[in-house]
Amino acid sequence: MTPIDVAIRAISENGHVRALTCTTTQLTNELQRRHGTWPVATAALGRTASVAAMMGLMLKGRERLTVQVKGDGPLGSILVDADSEGHVRGYVQNPHVHLPANAQGKLDVGGAVGSGMLYVMRDLGLKDVYRGSAELQTGEIGDDFTYYFAISEQTPSSVGAGVLVDTDNSVIVSGGFIVQLLPGHTEADIEALEQRVGQMKSVTEILRTGATAKDLLDMVLPGAAVLEERNIQFHCGCSKDRMKVLLKSLGDAEIQSLLEEQGEAEVVCHFCNERYHFDKAELQSILDN
Repeated sequence: MTPIDVAIRAISENGHVRALTCTTTQLTNELQRRHGTWPVATAALGRTASVAAMMGLMLKGRERLTVQVKGDGPLGSILVDADSEGHVRGYVQNPHVHLPANAQGKLDVGGAVGSGMLYVMRDLGLKDVYRGSAELQTGEIGDDFTYYFAISEQTPSSVGAGVLVDTDNSVIVSGGFIVQLLPGHTEADIEALEQRVGQMKSVTEILRTGATAKDLLDMVLPGAAVLEERNIQFHCGCSKDRMKVLLKSLGDAEIQSLLEEQGEAEVVCHFCNERYHFDKAELQSILDN
């Protein structure tokens, strides 16, 4: 039976350190399947989706967040949506990018992402939106979120994310962790955290042995109390009705042009790659209404 993707939120015994861990192998496989991403794009998108999924556990109620990694590398922009219910969707602008391996013999995610900015937008409801940003540090995603939390949210953090891609483009393992120092933390907390994270193997090395999100938690924050455990899954809320609204927003002239030149229209959702077809009668109905 295929393991279900899980994200965990926990806190240390003394309340000074927060940790989130996740496995996202099925989610990243689904993103790869829908967008046909090549390995380096799969790794970049999967790492971003893992961090976004964990950040989703920091949200409340119907809040949601959007993460954008906007680099000048060949991948272009990476966009991922997540909510507090464990629903995640995302895409990369240029999914078919191939680069030689980096100096460590691994996928060159940093080279594919390039230099640029990391943006986080939290929709808190009631038209209240939080926006944060930070410069990309390495393009490797984990380092970039570590810097983002320190600069934009003033929260000292360590972020790790990894994706291992098979020769057939499928995902072998995917997941990550976020560990954050909370107000009241001591030098002892800092030293212990630095020592643990510094001695850890990479996320993919840990997960490929069959480790779970709980196993990952036990490594980054031993003895932590689990506050929440949630299943993570791909979910896109697009529908034909929503795409109809999008078509309406084009205006009468554009819809009339589609009718005359093509007699039909096809709208593709960036997030899930689903295609919605509108025939001549449907376009005419939109125009009439």
